[in-house]
Amino acid sequence: MNNKISNKGSLIVVSGPSGVGKGTICGKLIEKYDNVKVSVSATSRSPRVGETDGVSYFFKTRDEFVSMINSGELIEYNEYNGNFYGTPKAYVEEQLKLGYDVILEIDVNGAMNVKKVYPEAVLVFIAPPTMETIRERLIGRGTENIETIEQRIEIAKKEILIAPQYDYIVINNDLDMAIKDVVMLIDAARLRVCNNKEFIENLLK
Repeated sequence: MNNKISNKGSLIVVSGPSGVGKGTICGKLIEKYDNVKVSVSATSRSPRVGETDGVSYFFKTRDEFVSMINSGELIEYNEYNGNFYGTPKAYVEEQLKLGYDVILEIDVNGAMNVKKVYPEAVLVFIAPPTMETIRERLIGRGTENIETIEQRIEIAKKEILIAPQYDYIVINNDLDMAIKDVVMLIDAARLRVCNNKEFIENLLK
């Protein structure tokens, strides 16, 4: 008789405006915790300096990405600033079956699509303490001009409007605390009833 809490992995969706630090949070999680995997997204955009294919993203041509859509290889996909982004299905499902907690770092539209396919997914919105914080972080990157940054600010405002549809919100004012908050949510996900139906059934035998 199995009288233990499930070892089944949880699907954790992490979203937030550009510059909020969600990539840093996810990167720190996989450094510190062996049981956490971050799904690598596919994109049709060109690599930025320092990005590696298969690590940062699976970089595809637009035609290759469309082929992935048509063959049903993606859990979700979205077009953002003229480029496609999507989540390959095979990797995610394999890691969940192995008992890993899988983090999808995707935009709000993709998150809503994942929720339709995986209702048990846990949606976490990473928010900035203020909008000015976002602007300062984007400027600090030094990778985009002011016009592009202002466009991202407007996009961020639209994304924040969707935050109430998430399960949790984590404010990234202090990086270490934000990481601890996300870890707490991942741990709590393993205790959800939807992940422990077998345990409940065994109690009644």
